[in-house]
Amino acid sequence: MNIDLYGFGPALAAGTLMTVKLALSALCVGLVLGLLGALAKTSPFKPLQWIGGTYSTLVRGVPELLWVLFIYFSFATLMDKPFVAGVIALGLCFGAYATEVFRGAILAIPKGHREAGLALGLSKGRIFSRLILPQMWRMALPGLGNLFMILMKDTALVSVIGLEEIMRQAQNGVTNTKLPFTFYMAAACIYLCLTIVAMIVMHFLEKRAARGFARANQ
Repeated sequence: MNIDLYGFGPALAAGTLMTVKLALSALCVGLVLGLLGALAKTSPFKPLQWIGGTYSTLVRGVPELLWVLFIYFSFATLMDKPFVAGVIALGLCFGAYATEVFRGAILAIPKGHREAGLALGLSKGRIFSRLILPQMWRMALPGLGNLFMILMKDTALVSVIGLEEIMRQAQNGVTNTKLPFTFYMAAACIYLCLTIVAMIVMHFLEKRAARGFARANQ
């Protein structure tokens, strides 16, 4: 195997960049949807609970590949770009799982913290932003980190609608060189490297989020 993968090295590098952009974009969409879904499921209002529960159950009950295909072909007249369809589909799926992660983190926060905020005269908005959100973020980070690693691998699903990410570029290399082991092994190594980088970043974020909590317990 030559060092530039028979001329497909730059294409795989471009595919790697596209995969990272897709994963980060879907992460942003998924975090917003997950937080909104968790707030809906923990709301005292039944209609909001129903909306949050329906969203998480429906999306998690259907394979991610079908969501990619459904969104791409259903809205083809509105979004002819595979990247946009991929971001929406993967963000939708990530958000459904993140809903349960955020919901568990919210329920793990003692009710006394909210009561203490009310006793200090804080508004509900300030209680959420100053007391609930930091604790929820710290407890949700490990679960969100695992979901993000799954999300990065799920970006390979978007190759079926023509997005030039890692797997699509690897398949192009296989088609032109008839060397499947070489290119699929290269793709596997790239995904592994991305996962390692994500693990390092998540470890840093978890330590940073727990820093104030650790001092408080000393």
